Amino acid sequence: MPNKLTLLISVQAAKNPDRTAIFHRQVNPSGDVEWLPVTWRQMSAQVDSVAYAMEILDVQPQERIAVFSANCPEMLTADFAAYRNRAIPVSIYSTSSEEQLEYIVRDASVRLLMVGNADQYSMARRVQERVPHLVQIVTFDKVVRDAADTSTLSFDDLVKLGEAAGESCRKSVADRSAAATANDIATLIYTSGTTGEPKGAILTHANFNAALEMHRERLTMLSSSDTSLCFLPLSHIFEKAWSYFCLWSDIKVYVNSDPHAVQQALREVRPTCMCSVPRFWEKAYTGIQDKIASMNRFQRLMIVRALKVGHRRNLEYDRLGKKAPWWLEKQYRFFDRKIFAPMRKVIGIDRGNIFPTAGAPLSDTIVEFMHSCGINIVIGYGLSETTATVTCYPATVYEVGSVGTVLPRLQVRIGADSEILVKGPTVMSGYFNKPDATADAFTADGWFRTGDAGHFDSNGALVLTERIKDLFKTSNGKYIAPQAIESRLGEDRYIEQVAVIGDQRKYVTAIIIPAFEAIKEYARRKKIQYRTLEELVENSEIRRMFEQRINQLQSGLAGFERIKKFTLLPQAFTMEAGELTNTLKLRRPVINSRYAREIEAMYA
Repeated sequence: MPNKLTLLISVQAAKNPDRTAIFHRQVNPSGDVEWLPVTWRQMSAQVDSVAYAMEILDVQPQERIAVFSANCPEMLTADFAAYRNRAIPVSIYSTSSEEQLEYIVRDASVRLLMVGNADQYSMARRVQERVPHLVQIVTFDKVVRDAADTSTLSFDDLVKLGEAAGESCRKSVADRSAAATANDIATLIYTSGTTGEPKGAILTHANFNAALEMHRERLTMLSSSDTSLCFLPLSHIFEKAWSYFCLWSDIKVYVNSDPHAVQQALREVRPTCMCSVPRFWEKAYTGIQDKIASMNRFQRLMIVRALKVGHRRNLEYDRLGKKAPWWLEKQYRFFDRKIFAPMRKVIGIDRGNIFPTAGAPLSDTIVEFMHSCGINIVIGYGLSETTATVTCYPATVYEVGSVGTVLPRLQVRIGADSEILVKGPTVMSGYFNKPDATADAFTADGWFRTGDAGHFDSNGALVLTERIKDLFKTSNGKYIAPQAIESRLGEDRYIEQVAVIGDQRKYVTAIIIPAFEAIKEYARRKKIQYRTLEELVENSEIRRMFEQRINQLQSGLAGFERIKKFTLLPQAFTMEAGELTNTLKLRRPVINSRYAREIEAMYA
């Protein structure tokens, strides 16, 4: 099978040269926003030029190059130019620390590093001083170079270098493309590392070939008329694999470069699909709940009625592939026109087809609410090591509370300690430069150990229970799955982040980061006086409010699972402080260490 990624852009350009491939967001000096189109012909020409420039810069087959930037079209160009040369693009999160950047540059023996903005350039230059084999930097943004920097190229200069390439250079790149094999390494995806140092998962072109085909078989509701908003980092396997799938499927991709502008970008683009993480939908849910709470009694009663009708129609009939009775369908059409469609338009998803969501648990309450409103969230499960998706909701007959059914040609079994094991054509070949970690990652008979616990339900859907290394046991011998509790609390409008504590303790506690704007508004309504956030989170009335809401959210949990005490912090967990990974997962050991005093006080 030929590599699908090696010539993907040129193949699409040959079929539809003047069709738009991607859009990128540009804010003009006046403050106006434009989404600028790039045709397949234009994208292909730029990929060719950068591929030739890489050959001129002596990038060798299967050499690692790295990209350290926020999302931008140049990242995709760099990836596909590298594939033309059989090189290996390694994406580094734009939020990575200098230490993390240096670690990957050393581990992957990177000679050519592409960076986005001035801050990333400065970090790259400092790393370059300590790492002799990093010889070439390319900047996507226009940055002011160090006085001593004589080698850095701008991306525009890189393109011009390739445009001037001679015939022998062009033939060399064509020969490399022709020589590409499915066993070539396509990319290294460095895991976030909630514990220990990051590991580079080796994904081959065969892994991506299989992933593209499997997703086409499963996601039959998608077509070339769809549009996708790319806002998760392209260094994340979820967004990278999804964007590749969209390009391969001729789905237009809108590349959003500012993660803080995603809600605005959604309203501008109104995409039909977009992959996201649960936190996006948690925030959307609390925003909608706030809006409902501000309505008058008649409006709230209408919403309650609409949600009951939407739940019945979409979850009891449509979800199962059944046609709803005419009277239910008529009611739903009325409520959809009057309530749900305007709500979806405010978010920017009124044209929505599917919204793949993965990366952490999302509460069943939110999933059912969104589906009741006509928002087709497709829950899935996957890892960097499995080229993203292992399971996801099928088009119909999916089970809320599960992460869907296994994709075609993958095998999943449940091993010791309920660990989910995976085998199939999308599973990585190992970790780069880490033979011991690779050996530990597979069973003796070749199944990949995911580190996640779960089981299959009676309908064959996979149900996740917990990340095994996050699972802990109280001193009373009861096992606690902290993520399940944290996702419940994430439904609340006043809660931004939660870390559940309790390993070898008598009972469960939590460190909670409030949603600060929401509690400030609450304080204004209740006329609570405070000077600082520290004073606000320590206020007895605020604490009572949180206690009541936490108790309500824990309804249905066993007594030993319930949070008995909690601490409100006046500042958020951050990546910069090392408390979160680049994919916003909690680094529990760091949190346990940094807030040891607060934790001990809850057990005093």
